[in-house]
Amino acid sequence: MRRYIFQRLLLLIPTLLGILAVTFAIIQFVPGGPVEQMVQQLTHGAGAGGETVAASNGMMRGGRLSPEDMAALNALYGFDKPPLERFADMVWRYARFDLGESFFHHQTVFELVKQKMPVSMSLGLWTFFLTYLVCIPLGIAKAVRDGSKFDTVTGMVVLVGYTVPPFVLGLVLLVLFGGGSFFSWFPQGGLTGDDWDNLSVFGKIKDYLWHIALPITASVAGNLAVMTVLTKNVFLEEIRRQYVYTARAKGLPERQILWKHVFRNAMIPLITGFPAAFIGAFFTGSLLIETLFSLDGLGLLSYEAVMKRDYPVVMGTLYVFTLMGLLAKLLSDISYSWVDPRIHFGGRK
Repeated sequence: MRRYIFQRLLLLIPTLLGILAVTFAIIQFVPGGPVEQMVQQLTHGAGAGGETVAASNGMMRGGRLSPEDMAALNALYGFDKPPLERFADMVWRYARFDLGESFFHHQTVFELVKQKMPVSMSLGLWTFFLTYLVCIPLGIAKAVRDGSKFDTVTGMVVLVGYTVPPFVLGLVLLVLFGGGSFFSWFPQGGLTGDDWDNLSVFGKIKDYLWHIALPITASVAGNLAVMTVLTKNVFLEEIRRQYVYTARAKGLPERQILWKHVFRNAMIPLITGFPAAFIGAFFTGSLLIETLFSLDGLGLLSYEAVMKRDYPVVMGTLYVFTLMGLLAKLLSDISYSWVDPRIHFGGRK
């Protein structure tokens, strides 16, 4: 196992470098970079912000930019070096966990991620825990009652929740319960209220849960179907195995067969996906949900970075998310061996 973990850790390096290299190469051909945007602002008089930058750098000469001005802009954004040299510098900084500084936010990428992460964590962790807490018992109940009226009705409900996009469901919830055309039971957006600082501890908890109820409902509904069906199918497969018929022939109670034998074996594929899902929950960013409910999280940050061509934010967040995803995949593989001792990576002689 130690040898396998060491090999997988070594494999992380070329995989991570490959993903960064492909993304970096694509960026080189995308038009409308930060230099082009600044040139457009300076040459077309983009308001007070552009005039301030132009005056402070002395770049505007007769409404046009000279070659020296363009060279200064390229140096300002780090485009005065060849692409290979810039990529090498970026990799070296990332190896020291220096993610660079945003072109437009005037903050480091690490600070931006730290500021936006609580919002995405609130969405991701609640969605993760509620999905597992609802889907596993529901999937077991559907497997035990396979073909019954309960299985049919719950299957239809789960299917409807799966087919309705989270953004559409969120919009319906806002119209019905968020002060739209019907009831005003929940706030329309935000993670906390305006009087957050003046509330007691219990009041803050209540205010937070009150604000997060609608977006969490919209996020969880779309995840119920996949996990519920997976749980049901896994338990059905185990229930139909030979050892279950043997246990029944020996006179063991159905409850003991289900929870002592079937449950332990059926939970293996579900538990092994737990590390990846749990780590991924910290970085879950749903752009549509965050936009609809006015939640300033990682999803909105990533979208704005792509639209503004804020390359340090794009590459920095990609590096963090990819690294965490690869480590989560490694933890998932290791958990297979931990849950089922019969699995040995690399084999035995």
